Amino acid sequence: MSLEMVPLGRTGTSVSEIAFGTWRFGRQNDTGEVEVDAAQAHRLLDAYADAGGNFIDTADMYGDGASESYIGDWLANRDREDFVIASKIFWPTREDANGHGLNRKHLRRQIDRILDRLGTDYVDLLYIHRWDDDTPVDEFMRTLDQFVRDGKVNYLGTSTLEPNAWKVVKANELADRRGYEPFRIAQPRYNVVNREVEGNYLEMCDDYDIGVIPWSPLAGGFLTGKYARGESPPADSRAANDQRFADSYLTTANFDALDAVETVAEEVGASPAQVSLSWLMHHPQITAPIIGARTVDQLEENLVAAGVDLSADQFERLSAAKRHLSV
Repeated sequence: MSLEMVPLGRTGTSVSEIAFGTWRFGRQNDTGEVEVDAAQAHRLLDAYADAGGNFIDTADMYGDGASESYIGDWLANRDREDFVIASKIFWPTREDANGHGLNRKHLRRQIDRILDRLGTDYVDLLYIHRWDDDTPVDEFMRTLDQFVRDGKVNYLGTSTLEPNAWKVVKANELADRRGYEPFRIAQPRYNVVNREVEGNYLEMCDDYDIGVIPWSPLAGGFLTGKYARGESPPADSRAANDQRFADSYLTTANFDALDAVETVAEEVGASPAQVSLSWLMHHPQITAPIIGARTVDQLEENLVAAGVDLSADQFERLSAAKRHLSV
């Protein structure tokens, strides 16, 4: 099985139909244990590349920069041009008044650190990780545009702005007037049970030719089928250790949607996770869902979703399972 290439929005760049998210790289859990260390990260990246994957997603704050360093070390033994690398800037990375947000000082400092850790001259896609209401739109759009003009960044994106379609419109309208590079990609949360982007946000992306790269395609693990209606969550699961997650996801409406996923999974001979990913891959507005993994087996199982074919009826049943509702 080899992943196929799809257009990255309207950029002219091609990416694999499933992106690989590296937020677990270098991340320490509550006990201080690193979830994915450098050696395991390289095994995962090898497996992803061997499957035809070329679209790697990271951020300056993943693992406090370790994620980018792991990727950079791995890229040193590969052809950089074979891969499309995305990173993000916003969150605090140092303790000073200007060490966060989208102010020019922070953006300029961070882009150089990102490139240094990745060991590359440029990133293909740079997201703003959140919106910064304290920095004028013209200020950060002008700075981001300069990154593109300087060759440090190819394209710009927005991440996790699903309630704020109007802010993306404001930025892109200003970019059009000023001749700046606009946001060409959006990275919202979107999956079978999280539908907050349906309606205005997805319509905005369609109207402004913004590609959509969803994160959390498996709803934090809920759509893997590990949870059962009316039963206590497994002791080692996220729902058992995070009450907010349990309250948000272990709901009647979500279990009804999961029932639809499991029914389709039985029909096509796939896992609930694979069907949930396939639903996104069949969606006409989605470029590539971002998956993460701790183990190579987990990654390879999820990549099988690329070969799961859904009929128009199955796609619509999943779409109707929880339409226009948030958790």
